[in-house]
Amino acid sequence: MPKPTKGARLGGSPAHQRLILANMATQLFQHGRIRTTETKAKRLRPLAERLITKAKKGDIHNRRLVLTVVKDKGVVHHLFTEIAPQFAERPGGYTRITKIGQRKGDAAPMAIIELVTEPLRGTTVTRTTAPAEPAEVEAEETAPKEAASAEVPAAEAAEAAPAESAESKKAES
Repeated sequence: MPKPTKGARLGGSPAHQRLILANMATQLFQHGRIRTTETKAKRLRPLAERLITKAKKGDIHNRRLVLTVVKDKGVVHHLFTEIAPQFAERPGGYTRITKIGQRKGDAAPMAIIELVTEPLRGTTVTRTTAPAEPAEVEAEETAPKEAASAEVPAAEAAEAAPAESAESKKAES
C-alpha cells in the first residue's frame, strides 16, 4: 500500500484513501477497466501494477500480501490464475490511462484506467554474444585470402566460404 501523501487526499483521511484505492483495484481486476477521475487513476496505477507483479510471482506469501489490499478472495483468485499469466512476459506497464474529457456535473477531468490486453511487441533489446577473440578474427580475415591463392585446393576453399558466410549472418543478427 502506498504511503499517503501530505496535503489533499482522495478521501478524508489516509485510511479512507487506502480503502478507496483498494476498492478501485478490486474493481479494476474484476472488470478489466474502470472509469474514474484522472487523479484517482494516477494514484491507482502504481498500486495495481505492484499487485500484478506480486501475482506474477504466484507464491503463497505474495497471495497473502495481495489479500491485505484486495479483500475479495474471488478477485484475488482471478488475478493470480487469469490476469497474471497474461502478463508473464511483460516486464511492466500493465495498465493504461486514457483521458476521456470532463464530467458533466462538476467538470472534473475523467479517465479510463484499464489492463493492457495487447501482446508485447518484439522490440525488446537482446544482447548478442561477446565478440570473437582477436586471434580468431585474424584467422577468419586471412581465410578468404588463402582461398584466393593457388596453394589452397579448391575443395578447402569451398568449405571455408560457406562457414564464413554463416558466421557473418550470425554476427549481423
